[in-house]
Amino acid sequence: MSSVPSHSSVRWNDLTHPVVAGLISVIVNYGGTFILVFQAAKVAGLSPELTASWVWSISIGVGVTGIILSWLTREPIITAWSTPAAAFLVTALATTPYAEAVGAYLISAAAFVLLGLSGWFERLIRLIPPGVAAGLLAGILLQFGIKAFGGMSIDPVLAGLLIVTYAVLKRFSARYAVVGILVLGLLFLLMQDRVDLSGLSLKLAAPVFTMPAFSLNALLSVALPLFLITLTGQYMPGMLVLRNDGFKTSANPIVTVTGLGSLLMAPFGSHAFNIAAITAAIATGREAHEDPSKRWIAGIAAGVCYILVGVFGVTLAAVFMAFPATFITTLAGLALLGTIGGSLATALADVRTREASLITFLAAAANISLLGIGGAFWGLVIGLIAYAVLNGTLPRRGRPATAASAAQPAIKREGANA
Repeated sequence: MSSVPSHSSVRWNDLTHPVVAGLISVIVNYGGTFILVFQAAKVAGLSPELTASWVWSISIGVGVTGIILSWLTREPIITAWSTPAAAFLVTALATTPYAEAVGAYLISAAAFVLLGLSGWFERLIRLIPPGVAAGLLAGILLQFGIKAFGGMSIDPVLAGLLIVTYAVLKRFSARYAVVGILVLGLLFLLMQDRVDLSGLSLKLAAPVFTMPAFSLNALLSVALPLFLITLTGQYMPGMLVLRNDGFKTSANPIVTVTGLGSLLMAPFGSHAFNIAAITAAIATGREAHEDPSKRWIAGIAAGVCYILVGVFGVTLAAVFMAFPATFITTLAGLALLGTIGGSLATALADVRTREASLITFLAAAANISLLGIGGAFWGLVIGLIAYAVLNGTLPRRGRPATAASAAQPAIKREGANA
């Protein structure tokens, strides 16, 4: 259940930071990885109407489930489409009829509903030691931190402006550092005419129903990989993001609700949506709000933004994808700096598990890809093996995966410097 009080009152001045955090998570999602959806649609030979329906279904579904979960739990539950699954579909849809792919989406979504109802996933999450969980999260996010400064090689003026502004605001007004770089970055791009809105024509998207078809080939080549990729690449790190920032909502309702949402939206083109991983970290940390009990507003804000994009389909999504890549990567990396630092502090806080946590961090940062499964899963596997070998024991259920307790010294130090 929620670890923050649901009765905490919300004032107008509590809205700015979580709303901006939610907006940034949406911008990063659409601007960073949504192009994969358009690539998969092109490979599948989908018409503009079916492509718009895919955008509509996944955006509306993500928005509605995020709002429901954030409101009920009073925690920042950021939902998103499955990015690794979209990357997988770029190749899978080339050989799978679209109707059979939709049938595979339904099977995968139904499997997530059953997984959530069974309670098995929550029990698995609780087995992961806090240090290993924090090391995994830091390793996953490391590439985003590096890319924030890597933009200096591509667009030194834009990246340099954002980095310097962030440092100055962090020094004199830390609460407004992320808000400041978002506003300044957008103004800079508009002044340079690098975001062309003149041709923007908002058109309402219309969902198109596709009758699903089922085949053994689609079950084995699409549904099964889709389920495994989303589970290991999205749900696992996404839940660890929540745990790392002290939120304790059970994984069971999250998996169940997003699974039901995916099930309902699949006939309209949505491949899968789930709890977010990378972009969730933008909304769960101190940058979203100093008070954890106010951060759930970020989940509501993100959900509203997703619904707005979904209503207008391809047209509004294209605006976000028109932002320069340097702006997206630098904005995301700077917004995640606090989470990366906090995760590293937590991972290295306990001397007894420090080396296993460090191994997890490096393995996750290496982004190993084997058997079609991404780096988050293999980083966790390597970390748990290292933990078992170095400590002479397997992780036990009595040691929950939340890093809140282990992070207390780091939180106190961070609070003293705020």
